Amino acid sequence: MSTPHIDAEPGAFAETVLLPGDPLRAKHFAEAFLDDAQQVNSRRNMFGYTGLYRGQRVSVMGSGMGIASSRIYATELIRHYGVRRIIRVGTCGGVGDVALGQIILAQSASTDSNINRIGFGGHDFSAAADFSLLRQAVEAAENLQLPVRVAPIFSTDSFYDGDPNIVKLLRQHHILGVEMEAAGLYALAQREGVQALAILTVSDHLETDAHLSGDEREQGLGRMATLALECAAH
Repeated sequence: MSTPHIDAEPGAFAETVLLPGDPLRAKHFAEAFLDDAQQVNSRRNMFGYTGLYRGQRVSVMGSGMGIASSRIYATELIRHYGVRRIIRVGTCGGVGDVALGQIILAQSASTDSNINRIGFGGHDFSAAADFSLLRQAVEAAENLQLPVRVAPIFSTDSFYDGDPNIVKLLRQHHILGVEMEAAGLYALAQREGVQALAILTVSDHLETDAHLSGDEREQGLGRMATLALECAAH
């Protein structure tokens, strides 16, 4: 079976897929954390892998940047490959009292994108994580003694030249992170009747202009990947 964007055999993907934006990050996660990882997709260089984590079958695949790209891959994974749980793993910009390297479990995701309104009759859609998956992630973090923040985030379509007042609005509404995919994935998952959660590492702070170093970024992403995999193996 093949789709316009995924060239994989039927059954190639596990029911749970970790979805980083960067396909090279997917490759790294598969090689570093999965046993017996096999590459199952390379079309458009959007690498996908399936392997074992603590005996549980898990997949990881790149999604590209932004809601539009990630929803294409998530839609095809759900409808054509039987995926039932999508865990986005990526970085975000921090706002307010969140620290660099902090892991955020995205409870909900506001957005400046119009894609959810298009699919919801022009109305506002409440884009929220699946509660049971969120609870599993919280429990996994407690078991790992890994501090996390459960908080709302903001998914933007604009990496450059967005609303110049957005950070002030986010602070007013106690939104701690900014990224580019979660709101679209949450809406898609709810419509398709599957589970979705975004687990994010704060790599930059939008108000202080502080950034993780290369080593700090790798360590933070490793902790995030371990948390996501523990959640997947729950």
